[in-house]
Amino acid sequence: MQNPRLASRYAKSLIDLAVEKDQLAAVHSDMLLLKAITRSNADVVALLRSPVIKADKKVKILGAILDGKISAITSGFIRLLSIKGRESVLAEIAVEFEKQYNLLNNITRVKLTSAAPLENGQLNLIREKVEASAGRKVEIETAVNPELIGGFVLETGNELFDASVLRDLKDIKKQFLKNIYVSEIR
Repeated sequence: MQNPRLASRYAKSLIDLAVEKDQLAAVHSDMLLLKAITRSNADVVALLRSPVIKADKKVKILGAILDGKISAITSGFIRLLSIKGRESVLAEIAVEFEKQYNLLNNITRVKLTSAAPLENGQLNLIREKVEASAGRKVEIETAVNPELIGGFVLETGNELFDASVLRDLKDIKKQFLKNIYVSEIR
């Protein structure tokens, strides 16, 4: 992240404006769209960070990409960023906006990595258990890592819950290396 403090301030301002205009949900979906676009298309990020391309051209290009897909508040916000010469921070603002939105709405993001893709029923059961223990709403980001062999790894904030077969095998390996059953010979 190039300038997290700047991104945080702009995201906070946008949240305040969206709350004031009672359009927080619409602006949130706009920022999720922007985040998805900037993550999936490196050319858009390069366009936003290019010092060669003038701000008005960037606004026109972004307008062509986002026309009819975003709210008037978000569109005006992007124009303001361009006028201020801060359009290069748009991707960071989108990420920071989502963090602040989740904090405002008491939502926790967790990452669930499993050995194989999970079915919706399994995901819902895990979501219910995590929500019950966390006491707040949970959004789950899923990933698949076949090296886990079985089970899952759940990451939330600074906590890690590893219920994978891979971890169990590593624990068994440590026990065999330590070999607590053979007395030490001098």
